Amino acid sequence: MNGGFYRVDKFVVPEAAREEFLLNVLMVHEVLQVQPGFMGHSVLEQVSGPGEFNFVTIAQWESAEVAERVKIAVQAAQKACKLDPHALFQRLGIRADIASYRPVAA
Repeated sequence: MNGGFYRVDKFVVPEAAREEFLLNVLMVHEVLQVQPGFMGHSVLEQVSGPGEFNFVTIAQWESAEVAERVKIAVQAAQKACKLDPHALFQRLGIRADIASYRPVAA
């Protein structure tokens, strides 16, 4: 993944919440992949190491403006499905660290 603008979300997901969490991540992925300016999306699950976060999602966009537009599209899709991510995370005991990144010029 070179260039562009990135959204990197890290999650602590209890084992009992894994399936429901992944169903929601995949729903969001379906929205992401049809958006203009979408460059890629990965969902990673920790398999070893002492790290706190056991899931990481990385979405790549052409620009920060595209990412902001897509954020609105995702929120609309979640509303249409009557999904409140904050309530879901609270109910399932999921903690999240969500941030945007840009490549460092070398």
